[in-house]
Amino acid sequence: MSRIGKSPVVIPEKTDVVLHADHVVVKGPKGELKVDIDPSFVTVAQEENQLVFTPTGETKEHKSRHGLYRSLVNNAVEGVNEGFKKQLLVKGVGYRFKIQGQKIELNLGYSHPIHFEAPAGVTITANPDNNQVIDITGLDKQLVGQVAADIREFRKPEPYKGKGVRYIDEQIAMKAGKSVG
Repeated sequence: MSRIGKSPVVIPEKTDVVLHADHVVVKGPKGELKVDIDPSFVTVAQEENQLVFTPTGETKEHKSRHGLYRSLVNNAVEGVNEGFKKQLLVKGVGYRFKIQGQKIELNLGYSHPIHFEAPAGVTITANPDNNQVIDITGLDKQLVGQVAADIREFRKPEPYKGKGVRYIDEQIAMKAGKSVG
């Protein structure tokens, strides 16, 4: 059995979980998420205020899916209660962004601005404390992370001056420039 899959998912108050044959629906104060589950690999049972996951076989695939489905449902429970947030730092001379609703316009040193529209379920805002930071929030952990990765991909941080778009807690290994010799 998977070590992650063994631990049950605790359902907090104000959260409703509905089990179906091939998916789990989680409703909370912030919204609703649906997680698809393959019943040939794992079964889900609700015991009081916990969800217990049991693999249906002993193969390596069953064990890995056991932990995967438990993590996906746990992320859904956490998302509908607290939500997820990623922060990106836009650093560089002349690098800036402008947010209009769900669209963001990025000026990242190219000859043209880059336009990006956030998918449904994800909110992009400017951080009120720092005008170089983009806040990306939403219920779905995977979707929030993917939007952050897509925006970062437009101009990855470079190792000489650190210019570009990076995660707020990301450390860039700086290189020394050319030396006069």
